[in-house]
Amino acid sequence: MTNASGRPAPPPPGGVLWTLTGDVRSLLMLPAAFVLQVAHPAVGAGVDEHSVFRTDPWGRADRSLRSLQLWVYGGEQAAEEGRRLRRAHRAIRGTDAHGRPYHALDPAVYAWVHATGFPVHRHAARYLVRPMTEAQERVFYAEWLQVGRILGIRDRDMPQTIEEFWPYYRKALADEVEPTAVVRELLDPGVPVPPPDRGPLPLRLLLRALWPLLWPRFTRFRAFVATGFLPPEAREALGVEWTAAQERKLRLLGRVVRAVVPALPERLRYLPLARRARAAHRAAHRAAHRAAHRAGRPVR
Repeated sequence: MTNASGRPAPPPPGGVLWTLTGDVRSLLMLPAAFVLQVAHPAVGAGVDEHSVFRTDPWGRADRSLRSLQLWVYGGEQAAEEGRRLRRAHRAIRGTDAHGRPYHALDPAVYAWVHATGFPVHRHAARYLVRPMTEAQERVFYAEWLQVGRILGIRDRDMPQTIEEFWPYYRKALADEVEPTAVVRELLDPGVPVPPPDRGPLPLRLLLRALWPLLWPRFTRFRAFVATGFLPPEAREALGVEWTAAQERKLRLLGRVVRAVVPALPERLRYLPLARRARAAHRAAHRAAHRAAHRAGRPVR
């Protein structure tokens, strides 16, 4: 699917990604997706050597989240964001922990980074939103492929159907992924994180004062959701323990989130870029209805 300029178009309004990506619940899904990405030795090495996730975790998270939102809600900016990401990754190369050369734009590696979002979001939605129907999963995967095209991933480098995806995914879990140094670090609740440096100044100052008490709780929670929202087969491939007690806590968290988030007003439920895109889409829809009414055309 392309837009009028011939560039890959974002997923359509009203689709699965349009609803899911901008919902604040997606923030709880992202740590698990990041863990599964860096479980690939090439991706783990690239992040270990080139990323600022240790020195500027909040800035990196903010930039990554904005990029992700642009893929879905950015309109004409989506394709440009895809090109920007490819430019940013051109210089990322090196040698992984096994002595093998890697490049961030290697088609198989670049496709894996994108592919991980599908199984993680599918699994996490069961807890935080609701299980997807088979039809919704197919729409979700088709939209995820569309996002991949925005990122410059060629169709031949990604499985084009769900039936093709699961063998690809299982083979990667069996043959490629491993508990890389970055995976171990992300799942270690004892690794300190600097205080947030984003948001209103009074809030930042308050968090900085309380951070010695807050960061251990934050990192424990991050490790908990990152592990819990990894699909079980991915946890098994990485040798990550998950107990029945942890599963009960995760299900309780899911019940609370499912009860609270849908009751929030839209300004709190959706992230800013998604909220603006949704409002603009509604305004355009209303304007089209008014124009059709004035012209005497049927209003759909």
